Amino acid sequence: MKYNSTRKDGGGGASFAVQCVDIKSFVASLAFLALFVAFWQLHPYGSLLTSARNSASPACSLLATTANIQSSQSTIATATTTSSSSSAAHSVPVRVERVARPADPNKRVLRPFGSAAALFVQFGAYRGGPRTFAVVGLASKPTHVFGTPYFKCEWVPNPTPGASSSPPRPVRTKAYKMLPDWGYGRVYTVVVVNCTFPTNPNADNAGGKLLVHAYYSTSSRRYERFVALEEAPGAYDASRYDPPFQYDYLYCGSSLYGNISASRMREWLAYHARFFGPRSHFVFHDAGGVSDEVRAALEPWVRAGRVTVQDIRAQVEYDGYYYNQFLVVNDCLHRYRHAANWTFFFDVDEYIYLPNRAHTLQEVLGKLQGYSQFTIEQNPMSSKLCLQDPAGNYSREWGFEKLVFRNSINKVRRDRKYAIQARNAYSAVHMSQNVKGRTTHKTEDLIRYYHYHNSINVMGEPCREFVPMPVNGSKIMFEGNPYVYDDSMKRLAGEIKAFEKETIGSART
Repeated sequence: MKYNSTRKDGGGGASFAVQCVDIKSFVASLAFLALFVAFWQLHPYGSLLTSARNSASPACSLLATTANIQSSQSTIATATTTSSSSSAAHSVPVRVERVARPADPNKRVLRPFGSAAALFVQFGAYRGGPRTFAVVGLASKPTHVFGTPYFKCEWVPNPTPGASSSPPRPVRTKAYKMLPDWGYGRVYTVVVVNCTFPTNPNADNAGGKLLVHAYYSTSSRRYERFVALEEAPGAYDASRYDPPFQYDYLYCGSSLYGNISASRMREWLAYHARFFGPRSHFVFHDAGGVSDEVRAALEPWVRAGRVTVQDIRAQVEYDGYYYNQFLVVNDCLHRYRHAANWTFFFDVDEYIYLPNRAHTLQEVLGKLQGYSQFTIEQNPMSSKLCLQDPAGNYSREWGFEKLVFRNSINKVRRDRKYAIQARNAYSAVHMSQNVKGRTTHKTEDLIRYYHYHNSINVMGEPCREFVPMPVNGSKIMFEGNPYVYDDSMKRLAGEIKAFEKETIGSART
């Protein structure tokens, strides 16, 4: 019995030995894990640790290599690859060199990584006349608000063909920068860089390059140098900068974004194509708002040569005010600076209107010819109120045909839109602060605009409230505001529909 008991004890002892082996393995694993965590915590400071360069142990080589690669002050000098089918002992030897530390331990080093916002993001560059150029782009708003960045321009002429003398010398000039965003910029603000040379830098029409030097600040000599514009030999044409111009009137539209009603776009374009006449052109900027339906509404006018649609969806990468609308209108101003007599800036929920229908637009602008710029007063319309008429067929009426109630509050400062003789302007926003010549605001008897605020984003029926006809011109209160009946635009609807059918009816079909 004792024997048997002894064997049982022996069996128990064997079981205990196995448990000891397991505990030792567990403790060893914990120790290895603790060492691994210690190495992991120390790896940002790998450049301060001494590690073996040619260790025979693959694990140690891996740790040393990882620590050195993670150190931002280490550079790989040489790497030799050895192909082998044997075990991991034949690891690839990596030689790592570190940048020497300053001798003074108190000398601190700033190490930049990435960039919050670019110093300059070019969008367009254009010749503005015989000796002036404009470079339009975005830049870091904090840099320009709190810093002192500036620009210089350089013209590098092409070598004259067949000339045996030394190549022509570059011409340099200091640039004049404008920030035409009225403080509305976000991460990025709009910058227009004007480069004006003493004389035409391409007078011989041999071509060349316009280079811009963008300096980070007046206290630093750091700068970025880039080619903003290239002019091919023979491309300069002096006649482009004098009248007569290609168009009488040009429209520069803001960024089109979000959900836009194709019906409202169709009506807006038909109305203004007739209003401005055949010698006019419309430039739209698609920031994601030109859907397939909207494009179908614009396409007949594109084919007729009346409309240009520019794809600016890439602007989403740069956080600017209202889908970078200030950027695109300034680009449009300079791209078409010498394309038209007058350039108009307003939105696609606004309709230009002449209060005196006896006058033509040409006659009105003839009276304003002595000004480089004029602003246009607003007639604010309700985008919800419609007339209650049981006999009316609202489904067949256009938006401006049935939105006939105007806000009658007077002496309220409202947004004004404007028109410019673009050849006299150097920037654009709600009105230009950088214009050569006079500006007038006393135009309410000559020209106005009807504003159907936010109606462009209503995808279905715009009429959401119906009210009876006011008696004897009385006012209707709606949402705390007084409204009066105004059918000035409604009376034009038949003429606009007939004009659209005559002009692009077959194209639309």
